[in-house]
Amino acid sequence: MHVGIIADTHDNITAAEAAAEVFAAEGVEVIVHCGDFVAPPSLEPFAEFEVHGVLGNNDGERLGLQAAFDDLEGESELYGRFADLEFDGLSLAVLHGESLAEVAAVAESETYDLVCHGHHHERRLEENGRTTILNPGAHFPTVPEEHRTVAILDTRSETVRFRPVTE
Repeated sequence: MHVGIIADTHDNITAAEAAAEVFAAEGVEVIVHCGDFVAPPSLEPFAEFEVHGVLGNNDGERLGLQAAFDDLEGESELYGRFADLEFDGLSLAVLHGESLAEVAAVAESETYDLVCHGHHHERRLEENGRTTILNPGAHFPTVPEEHRTVAILDTRSETVRFRPVTE
């Protein structure tokens, strides 16, 4: 299975549409969003996917976001500030990750195969013991090109690839 991982769309509908195109081209079945949608229209480009997401520090319109999730495909769900997910036997912790100490603590627990987070607007892929820490990149207008990315998790090969998102 291919899982698309994205964060920090920040109401950038054009970037969300471009990311949805990348996900469709990569055969993504499920999207994980690490927070900072900002408002419900940020979810519309992902309407054809099952989406699992957490809230970020800029997600103030929570009732609207919940309603938008309720309108999405399959088992889509908005989890609040933390999600404990599993796809094809791989366990994922998902949080927005304002505190890198919190991200590190979750990784150091070695409870999860991947700890996925956003907030810092820089893509990141590093190993911490048996756990991989992943920040897929961001889509805030001031983010440099090299960090305007999404991640594709291949659950069969247990690999992660970054893909650029060009608007």
